[in-house]
Amino acid sequence: MSIIDYLIQGFGTALLWYNLLFAFVGVLIGTAVGVLPGIGPMSGVALLIPVTASITGGLPPEQAATSAIILLAGVYYGAMYGGSTTSILLNTPGESSSVVTTLDGYQMAKKGRAGSALSIAAIGSFVAGIVTLIALILLAKPLSNIAIKFGPAEYFSLMLLGLAAVSGLAGKSVTKALIMTVCGLLLATIGIDNVSGIARFTFEVPWLYQGIEFLTIAVGLFALGEVFKTILEKDEEETEVARINNLLPSKEELKESAAPIARGSILGFFIGILPGAGATLASFFSYILEKKISKNPEKFGTGAIAGVAAPESANNAASGGAMIPLLTLGIPGSGTTAILMGALMMYNVQPGPLLFEDHPQVAWGLIASMFIGNVMLLVLNLPLVKVFAKIIQTPKQFLIPMIIAISIFGVYAVQVSTNDLLLLLACGLLGYFLSKNDYPIAPLVLGLVLGPMIENNLRRALTISNGDYSLFFTRPISLAFLILTFLWLMIPVLMKMRGKQVVINVEG
Repeated sequence: MSIIDYLIQGFGTALLWYNLLFAFVGVLIGTAVGVLPGIGPMSGVALLIPVTASITGGLPPEQAATSAIILLAGVYYGAMYGGSTTSILLNTPGESSSVVTTLDGYQMAKKGRAGSALSIAAIGSFVAGIVTLIALILLAKPLSNIAIKFGPAEYFSLMLLGLAAVSGLAGKSVTKALIMTVCGLLLATIGIDNVSGIARFTFEVPWLYQGIEFLTIAVGLFALGEVFKTILEKDEEETEVARINNLLPSKEELKESAAPIARGSILGFFIGILPGAGATLASFFSYILEKKISKNPEKFGTGAIAGVAAPESANNAASGGAMIPLLTLGIPGSGTTAILMGALMMYNVQPGPLLFEDHPQVAWGLIASMFIGNVMLLVLNLPLVKVFAKIIQTPKQFLIPMIIAISIFGVYAVQVSTNDLLLLLACGLLGYFLSKNDYPIAPLVLGLVLGPMIENNLRRALTISNGDYSLFFTRPISLAFLILTFLWLMIPVLMKMRGKQVVINVEG
């Protein structure tokens, strides 16, 4: 079958009434998640995993997996849309990738151009979403065909690269990120060993024989972690929301933003493909690029339309680009895609090169739903932007109990274990203390998801080579991945050391 045939089948799946409903609910909740400062796509997706598991419980396994991932992916790219709303109206980023949008978006709002800024952000996000989906369709099958030829040695090295990439770029400290990664890998070893059948680190506690459940850890660290942060830090500060007058941008503003949207979409997509780079990096790079090539760089920071169009296009393109390594190689490119990967594995769907062969309904149904979801977002965001602006003002005394209830009932509905509820609360407190001390949480979740796969491929490779570790260095692709892993970890360290040396020389 050709790509067009697969895509037509995908649209047939995505256009089923219940999948359309899941896509709509996903993008609607995603926009609200993006609008509410502090929640972010990772917390939003983690929070909704147990909800989707409960809703899709009556469907056949393949259909349940497709519907669940359509909803969760909708939350992911919907949050990218919604993040711009608070950046523009409140000067408060809804999530980290919208930080750059505050620089010019809020200045536009102060000058009475909030409607234009929000419209351009929505149009840029839509264009970026379509560009990345076309690229995903064109690249998905060829990359899968290449990846099918990988052996266990190549997979082990590739997963190490993915782990190093996300760890190296998460948080302010590489050391703290690596500590969190190792903690995630250690948590992944708890339970009955699949090969030997021996219990590891269970301390004869029957509940631990099944291992630490990804869902409980993710919801606890991200969703409840934010709840504890809000409660313990008692952030009661109220901020005035900028008024929205005319929603439609002028012809001149559309003309000025066309090229930045195109450049931001392309740059964001290629940055998104890189494991660990993420939407935040893409938005910063696109803003810097626009300022460098602009004839009037002094306008940036005072309300330049390009300063909204480029980063908003880039962060949406990066979120779409991050789906490529997830779906084709089984390597999550960001914390949110790591959570999406964990969700797929809950439904016994393994992301990677065989996804398009073994589960074409899931893969192509998701891709087709992303086209539909982007159209829904454009239709939702333009006329309902004033409604979403009201969500910003939701009192925390109503919002916090809702998040706690969804977390507890959701995890209990899936796990049916009071021990998991205790672990959930413990992870919530842990998530708060980790984020307070600048320990990034995403590498821990990634280590927990990738740990069993790294271990299984290492064992398979050593079985094939009769215990000879040189297999990883004699196979060219595996060696290339290992060299990239080493460089990814060492270059930031060397650059930091070099920077310190320069400071010493200057002071001397």
